[in-house]
Amino acid sequence: MKVDLDKIIANFTSNHFGVEVVHHTIVDPGSKGFEKTAPLPGFIFPIKGIAQYSFNEIPYISEVGTIIHGGANMDLGKQVISNSKHEHILVLYDINYLSGEKLNLHDMSFKIDIRKNTKLTSLLWKLKSISEERDEIARFKRQNIFRSILEEVFISVQDPQDGGIESLFKQVSSYIHSNYMEGITVKELAEKNEVTENQLFYAFNKYTGVGAGEYIKQCRLNCAKKLLINSENTICMISESAGYMDPLHFSRIFKRNFGMAPSIYREKFRNNPYEI
Repeated sequence: MKVDLDKIIANFTSNHFGVEVVHHTIVDPGSKGFEKTAPLPGFIFPIKGIAQYSFNEIPYISEVGTIIHGGANMDLGKQVISNSKHEHILVLYDINYLSGEKLNLHDMSFKIDIRKNTKLTSLLWKLKSISEERDEIARFKRQNIFRSILEEVFISVQDPQDGGIESLFKQVSSYIHSNYMEGITVKELAEKNEVTENQLFYAFNKYTGVGAGEYIKQCRLNCAKKLLINSENTICMISESAGYMDPLHFSRIFKRNFGMAPSIYREKFRNNPYEI
């Protein structure tokens, strides 16, 4: 469901809300089930792994870099779709509507994509820890921590000067330049940096105009072009050096991008590099 984040923020700003339940859950790969949600709305904060949730038959993918909101008393379907366990923290809250923006969050499900935020992760573990204490001071701390968590979430998605995206791009692009010959994939890069593939695409498209997968391909083909002109290596050896284990696959991609086979490219430009 597409959500107006400004209205969501205004809703929490204008009304009283507080934490009622905090659950830390680890679920095995392949686990699935169907049930009713609690009589309170809540947020699912993924820690590891990937799962699919559906609220009243509206599906959402839950993975690091996303936050899922579910309404109260909804039909809930869930299934772990990663090969690893799915770990998340569930926070159920109650809200007392007073004035201002009034969305019926009890009847709403939606997903929020955020950038990597180590402070948010730290706050979630702090909330989990304090939720195990039952005195009034602990309850007071729990409410304040949850407010801080929501603040970090909203800042992460609203900050137009998102240094996190730039940092992500620099970190991943540097890794690609050092490891493109290893057969790396976009999925592996996303998991390694604890972001979604969509976030990775956004970061690379913002700074290069292409997605991470296309960026990897360009690095590999640029390497191949240099080796074709400046080395005596065979096409098979160049293919492997550029990160393509199958020489035929490499030749097809090279021809598709440059209009000629690697051997013809070498023959044409080895002695005439200025024609490139």
